[in-house]
Amino acid sequence: MKHLKLVLALLLIAVLFSGFWSGKSKREIREENRLERVNRIVSSNQTMQLLYKYAPEAKKIVLRSYGYATFSNVGVNLVFLSAEGGKGLAHNNKTGINTYMNMASGGVGFGLGIKDFRAVFLFENKKVYDTFVNSGWEANAQADAAAKYEERGGSANAAVTVAPGIRLYKMTQNGLALQATIQGTKYWKDEELNKN
Repeated sequence: MKHLKLVLALLLIAVLFSGFWSGKSKREIREENRLERVNRIVSSNQTMQLLYKYAPEAKKIVLRSYGYATFSNVGVNLVFLSAEGGKGLAHNNKTGINTYMNMASGGVGFGLGIKDFRAVFLFENKKVYDTFVNSGWEANAQADAAAKYEERGGSANAAVTVAPGIRLYKMTQNGLALQATIQGTKYWKDEELNKN
């Protein structure tokens, strides 16, 4: 009996400290999720303002699109390994509904440093928007192969086509990025934040 109590006590301690139980009430978790949703909306609005500052022509394109997604990302390069992680939301222009999403990528390449960038995806139609949001999306090597810049009236249209029906603006705090590399990046719906 003494051994059984000891085993049960050790199991209870293991469960409490393993992350299965956060110790937070459902109300506290709902409030944390609400605050995270608000933070993502604020971040998305800031990203859109940054886009309009550096590419004013994008405003008309955004309004004509079926929807858009914004992501705020931080990337780290440590000698031969790189990793990026970020969060954002997809906004349906037709319904006004936001879907909260995450992104992550990793790779191999020489470098050292930290980079902060923002991304805005524009979706031409319902099919590509729904696929991106509901099934997630993984950018592969072919996504970068389609990237190109077009000159119009002396200013560069920095949106690049990364897949049929999907265009991308990639920005840093200093302006539009000259290279919109996104290969090896996975985007998916944040199940916790999208609960009612």
